[in-house]
Amino acid sequence: MQTLRTPDERFATIPNFPYAPHYCELDDDEGGRLRVAWIDEGPEHADPILLLHGEPTWSFLYRKMIPILTSAGHRVICPDLVGFGRSDKPTRREDHTYARHVEWMRALAFDVLDLQRVTLFGQDWGGLIGLRLAAENADRFARIVVANTGLPTGDFNMPEVWWQFRRAIQDSPSIDVGRFVESGCLRPMSDDVRQAYNAPFADDTFTAGARAMPGLVPTTPDDPASEANRCAWATLTAASTPMLVAFSDGDPITGAMAPIFQQMAGAQGREHPTLHGAGHFIQEDAGEELAGHIVRFLE
Repeated sequence: MQTLRTPDERFATIPNFPYAPHYCELDDDEGGRLRVAWIDEGPEHADPILLLHGEPTWSFLYRKMIPILTSAGHRVICPDLVGFGRSDKPTRREDHTYARHVEWMRALAFDVLDLQRVTLFGQDWGGLIGLRLAAENADRFARIVVANTGLPTGDFNMPEVWWQFRRAIQDSPSIDVGRFVESGCLRPMSDDVRQAYNAPFADDTFTAGARAMPGLVPTTPDDPASEANRCAWATLTAASTPMLVAFSDGDPITGAMAPIFQQMAGAQGREHPTLHGAGHFIQEDAGEELAGHIVRFLE
């Protein structure tokens, strides 16, 4: 597997993100190695919160939430998915599969970091990957928070706005990742923040992961990931693991999933917040408010 590594200097002027990355090497599933990056902040022996981002973002997305969570006494683990952020970037779209992304995050969280009593927070692909981890490694997870995400099986149609996004990011001659992230927000974004989202992608050869991810979402019942996701649904629906459902009111892609998650056993009997005036990237639009809800949930 051929990979690219974003030069460190592209991260030198990232605003409001003073966190030093940690690195490890994981098997790439083809006999090679991948360097994967993550942020590890807060008390070392506290129960960890695993913050998983989606596409085409990276751990920078959590900059508004990390200080609130750590100030409340929690340890925060925030990886960059393979193909994003400071992690290595396989150069071919076909290098990226749903199963590989689940395995790469499983290996980091449990083989490398040996995380126990984890609180999962997943948004966008962070939920698609994280919910699989929670279902398949239930003994490692104490709580789950879902926000603007899903766990598609291909048994139901995706909304047209998602198909538009998929066509745009897969077919455009070049992609401005910062603009794509901004289009998923409802609140203004500054130039330096847009550039921070562009930073991992030195040029278009670095964007195979961002371009591939929409094509990995199961859209037919016989998708390679469909059966594993159905099994995960069955496990999570019946599980007593406490779940908080914290969606925004401005996400046309995943908004319909909130009431479905609220029917899960671990979510019932709980008040679930709706964050108003926020779009798909709820961490960007309302990160501080979202972190406050997580802190109260953990209390």
